[in-house]
Amino acid sequence: MADRVTVIGWDGSPLTAAARAALGAATLVAGAAHHLALPEVPPGAERVRLGSVALAARRIAAHRGTAVVLADGDPGFFGVVRTLRAPEFGLEVEVVPGVSSVASAFARAGMPWDDAHVVVAHPRTLRRAVNVCRAHTKVAVLTSPGAGPAELGLLMEGVHRTFVICEELGTERERVSVVTSDKAADHTWRDPNVVIVVGGRAAGESGGWLAGRDPSVGPRGWSLPAEEYGGDLGEGEREPLRVSQLARLGPRTGDLVWDIGCGSGAFATEAARAGAAVIAVDSDPHACTRTESTARRHGVQLQVVHGTAPHVLENLPEPDVVRIGGGGAGVVSAVADRRPQRIVTHAATRDGAELVGRNLAEHGYRVECALLQSVELDTGDWTEKERSVAFLLSGVLPARGD
Repeated sequence: MADRVTVIGWDGSPLTAAARAALGAATLVAGAAHHLALPEVPPGAERVRLGSVALAARRIAAHRGTAVVLADGDPGFFGVVRTLRAPEFGLEVEVVPGVSSVASAFARAGMPWDDAHVVVAHPRTLRRAVNVCRAHTKVAVLTSPGAGPAELGLLMEGVHRTFVICEELGTERERVSVVTSDKAADHTWRDPNVVIVVGGRAAGESGGWLAGRDPSVGPRGWSLPAEEYGGDLGEGEREPLRVSQLARLGPRTGDLVWDIGCGSGAFATEAARAGAAVIAVDSDPHACTRTESTARRHGVQLQVVHGTAPHVLENLPEPDVVRIGGGGAGVVSAVADRRPQRIVTHAATRDGAELVGRNLAEHGYRVECALLQSVELDTGDWTEKERSVAFLLSGVLPARGD
């Protein structure tokens, strides 16, 4: 095992005295090509090109001597330190941090970033990174080959954002460009780069006491009363049913939620308040307008699509969870064909519930059904004000191997 492992973060500025001392004593140096070309790297040291961090960690663990790992920015922030400290390698590391590429990018843009979300985009996580960009007004994306500005822009179709693209920060080839999201795919971008994605309404994003989105902004509660949505909600939007639907879907940051038959926008707004990206669909233009107004009033980001399901669903990006507020068995089938992890809907009668339940089961979903009955009382004289009855259906797609 290496006698000593030092991880040095490099942000393009001259190395500190501590970093130079550690590098000068190294018998093995791991890093990218531009790191290994630094004049401070000892000519007699073994050099390891840093592609797979896990493979480099194995080389370091087998090395007898002093090892240094060079990484861009702060190696403890979405960097190599986590992998090097994994139990299977048995490495104890010292870290000399640099300025993170995210901090550098926001500095180049002249913007604060305590109210920003930070995500990492690899080809396997790109869709979830895009969903965060859809849902929030300020996001920094640490990109990778195959999951860069062009791919982000293509997947942001229908949502307008501004991209601040920072290429090769800290090098002589550094370049900062500002483009709209729909133009990002028209260019070739150099790696590595960081993309700051900004746009939409700023309500609900504040830099007060917590980095990212402040959960104390807006009214308290997972689900809000009808008065918050202008009253006069449809049967499928009443609070008890809405609470149960939210609980079964569990929308979260990184998810894309479809709300089909969005009505007043109550469910769509509450899914967005949970941090998810939301596409709200309705065939009624008045419902679309009302949903946009509701989202604006509550300071959340969502995309409203006017059209009739199931046809309007064909060109929408893949959902993680779906609420079906109307449309019948044909819409349920069309949604199930897209294989979201979870689907919730409701029916007014037992026959309708059985039809939908069989449809979900035929598509491979585990189905649950519950009869929900709620009675609202006037607490002045404790008389019944309103009664609501609905069959709640939920389908969960079993994980592979279940």
